[in-house]
Amino acid sequence: MAMAMASSLSVLLLLCLAAPSSAQLSPRFYARSCPRAQAIIRRGVAAAVRSERRMGASLLRLHFHDCFVQGCDASILLSDTATFTGEQGAGPNAGSIRGMNVIDNIKAQVEAVCTQTVSCADILAVAARDSVVLGGPSWTVPLGRRDSTTASLSLANSDLPPPSFDVANLTANFAAKGLSVTDMVALSGAHTIGQAQCQNFRDRLYNETNIDTAFATSLRANCPRPTGSGDSSLAPLDTTTPNAFDNAYYRNLMSQKGLLHSDQVLINDGRTAGLVRTYSSASAQFNRDFRAAMVSMGNISPLTGTQGQVRLSCSRVN
Repeated sequence: MAMAMASSLSVLLLLCLAAPSSAQLSPRFYARSCPRAQAIIRRGVAAAVRSERRMGASLLRLHFHDCFVQGCDASILLSDTATFTGEQGAGPNAGSIRGMNVIDNIKAQVEAVCTQTVSCADILAVAARDSVVLGGPSWTVPLGRRDSTTASLSLANSDLPPPSFDVANLTANFAAKGLSVTDMVALSGAHTIGQAQCQNFRDRLYNETNIDTAFATSLRANCPRPTGSGDSSLAPLDTTTPNAFDNAYYRNLMSQKGLLHSDQVLINDGRTAGLVRTYSSASAQFNRDFRAAMVSMGNISPLTGTQGQVRLSCSRVN
């Protein structure tokens, strides 16, 4: 009896010790269950970016907006229903998040090869990596995330950093997700591609002084002062090389040509200015730190093991 109990305890101990490691993300998570998954995602993203170059930035932003709300669990992809309100209507997302259709199309292609195997959260994480195809760095994506069965409109409204944030607010916001100041400044470099709506940079154009005069003047024609007029007009976040993933974003900040308030403040604060200067002249360092920051961001509170589910459709719970 004693031997049997000891044996049972030993087995239980081994299971307990094995559980944490089995729940960790791994780059080879689908090596056997769906070895073609990453190639399918890569082709889908490449086709979407060829069709519309802006889509690369949109997919990258979609992953960021997913991870900062409930963790990287594809909660942002859940559509509203008669009985469910998701995150897509939150202030930071409404009328601005894009690329859900691209993820849906890729998911359908993956499902045709590996039924209910690859999560939407993992597809989104890999798509974000592959969306940086415009000259940017690549990195190995740890995999094994599962999809949430919930979403949070309130957390989307409170946890996503608005363009009005200063460095203190940005630092606290990223720290709450386990990300460092270096992560925050490096991830801000994603603004080297993509566009922003007038309503997000209007105050900077008309109320701030740390902005290049000619730069501000060039933007005001499509972003007039009255609120509600031209709110959705777009401008590139990086006016120098808007379609290339490079370090020009940081050089723009040094020339007072950051589009958003939350961009420009990075060069005006001693906690972040040094990193901006470094990245502006050392693209290799920026690429290294950006890769590391993307992996760290992708590790925010993932669902693993038996948590959540693998959705058959990214827009709705099974």
